Amino acid sequence: MLVERLLTTYLKYKNARLLRFNEFEELSAPVPEVMREYLLYIHIPFCEELCPYCSFNRFKLETDLARRYFRALGKEIGMYKDRGFDFSSVYVGGGTPTVLPDEMAELLMRLKTDFSIREISLETNPNHLDDNIVEKMKQAGVNRLSVGVQSFNDDLLRQMERYHKYGSGEEIKNRLSSLMGFFDTLNVDMIFNFPTQTAEMLEFDLETIKEIQADQVTFYPLMVSDHTKFELAKRFGKISYDQEKMFYDKISDSLESGYSCGTAWCFSRKKSMIDEYVVDYDEYIGVGSGSFGYVRGACFANTFSLKDYIGLVDNSMLPLMAKRRFKLKDQASYYLMMKLFSTSMDIDVANYRFNGQFESLLFKELNALRLYGALTKKGNRLILSKKGRYMWVIMMREFFTGVNNFRDICRSVIKQGS
Repeated sequence: MLVERLLTTYLKYKNARLLRFNEFEELSAPVPEVMREYLLYIHIPFCEELCPYCSFNRFKLETDLARRYFRALGKEIGMYKDRGFDFSSVYVGGGTPTVLPDEMAELLMRLKTDFSIREISLETNPNHLDDNIVEKMKQAGVNRLSVGVQSFNDDLLRQMERYHKYGSGEEIKNRLSSLMGFFDTLNVDMIFNFPTQTAEMLEFDLETIKEIQADQVTFYPLMVSDHTKFELAKRFGKISYDQEKMFYDKISDSLESGYSCGTAWCFSRKKSMIDEYVVDYDEYIGVGSGSFGYVRGACFANTFSLKDYIGLVDNSMLPLMAKRRFKLKDQASYYLMMKLFSTSMDIDVANYRFNGQFESLLFKELNALRLYGALTKKGNRLILSKKGRYMWVIMMREFFTGVNNFRDICRSVIKQGS
């Protein structure tokens, strides 16, 4: 565990530096590159109730405000169309994107008219798996529905404050089973390494996944911001990584038969979209309050204030609040992290993207990973070993934790200004 702990400590420091948005360049808007495929990420920040462990930008649902928000989303997306962006894929996250299903369906159908959309992935919660909502989403063109389950264990669901909102594990399992085959892919989002989770609880979750023959399952390690970690510890106990590798190995071993790795923590029965769209799309635009985009080596963040977001868009202004351009080596490191998260990558494509400099830019890092046994090279491909897959789980856990910390900073700025 020493290597894993040292890696966690190092990544906390590195991500805190990379995701420091206090060294901005001028807030110029992103410009599309000719012939590049872009993904559109849409953030819906509303939930009927707020989960205590969630660090995303989210607010308690106010229906009138949410309707104004959806109208603003349409306007913001139109601004990117006017700038020359086209999108081949859409990912809608939250929050709970299906809180207003009619507005969601209308927005998606408009996107299919305005852009070259091939695929749409949408997140939802178990209480929205009713016939009316899922039929609307299917007709609107959703290919992949991702359902936030987290666990089928009733004790864990109660501790997460999800049981009273979404029902028992058995009820959720039965509803998921009835929907298998309705969408191209039905993904089940799970969490492992929750403070009170036991190996037996995880085994029960894994057996349930195999029983319902889920098309796809994403097992996220618990990832919370530093602030949320403190609040979570007060409620549920201290967060520890001591059992994380044991849990991860149990997941990998259990799903080895019948599933393939779409990423280090996403397991699929067939090729399909994944939650980490950053693996398949080098660049993407984020719309909505608190969303992120990445274009031409620069990260863009939208305002986290709903009031400011709607006000700016209504005045025909992109709601950008921050921009950070990364140095070339940092861009290469980000590319390596995201591409190898899918468990393998084409080194020739990477060298082409970085004008033949990719391997020289990351010479030390690539050699260290080989020496540690995290990856091998076969022909033109770098391939993660099982040891390397868990290393990448740590990397992505700490990367998203760094993003969550940035979200907390943005929210604190909003509170101070209110």
